[in-house]
Amino acid sequence: MKFRLLLSAAVLFFFTAAKSQSDLTQASHQGFNSLLQKYVSATGKINYKGLKKDKVLLDAYTTELAKQIPAKNWTANASLAYWINTYNAFTLKLIVDNYPVTSITKLHSGKPWDVKWIELAGKKYSLNNIENDIIRPTFKDPRIHFAVNCAAVSCPPLSNIAFTDANINSLLTARTTTFLNSSANEIAPGKIKVSKIFDWYKADFGELTSFINKYSKTKANENAVIEFKEYDWSLNEQ
Repeated sequence: MKFRLLLSAAVLFFFTAAKSQSDLTQASHQGFNSLLQKYVSATGKINYKGLKKDKVLLDAYTTELAKQIPAKNWTANASLAYWINTYNAFTLKLIVDNYPVTSITKLHSGKPWDVKWIELAGKKYSLNNIENDIIRPTFKDPRIHFAVNCAAVSCPPLSNIAFTDANINSLLTARTTTFLNSSANEIAPGKIKVSKIFDWYKADFGELTSFINKYSKTKANENAVIEFKEYDWSLNEQ
C-alpha cells in the first residue's frame, strides 16, 4: 500500500512538472497572440494608439517574459519562439511607451537598439543583444529576419500571430515567402532589387540569388544584377 502511494505521488509529480514546462514554453504566448490579433493587421500595420490603451496587457506579457528565459530543457523551437516574441514585444513596448512618435530612430539619439533596458531573469539586454548575440548565432536561421520587427515601414511586416513551439517553422517560412513576393522587393530573371536587410545581413543568407529563388515565385538568373532598396524608417502604423 505504501509503495502504491509513493508511486502515485511520483506519477503526479511527473505530470505536474511536464505541464509546468509545457506552460512555460508554449502557452505563455497566448496573451501576446491576443494583442497581436487585436492591434496588428493582416499586412502588419500596427494600431499603436489602440495598443497604448491596452498597455497594461502588453506590460503583463513582458513581465511574464522577464521571469524566466529559456532553460536547457526547452526545445530549440520553443526557445526561438520565446526570443522572437521577446524582441517583438519589447519593440512594441518601446514605441507604445513613447507614442506618439514618427519613427523608432527618433528615440535614444537614433540608436534604440543599443540601449540595455530589457530586463530578463535579472539581466539587462538591448534589442541588438537579443537579435545579434542570441537569435542569429544560436539558431543560424536566415528566416528570422522576416520575423523580428523593427517598427519601420520597410521592415518585414510584424506577424499578427505569436510564434510558438508548434508553429514556428511553418510561420517562419510563410513570413519569408510573403515578404519576398511582396511589393517591398522587385525580382526579375535579370535583375533583383530587394530590401536593404539582404545587404546588412548578407552573411546569414549565403548565396543570395539561391536564397531568393527558394522562396520567390519569380526566379532570378544566376548572374542577375542585385541592388538594394533605401530603407524607410517611418513608423509602421495603421
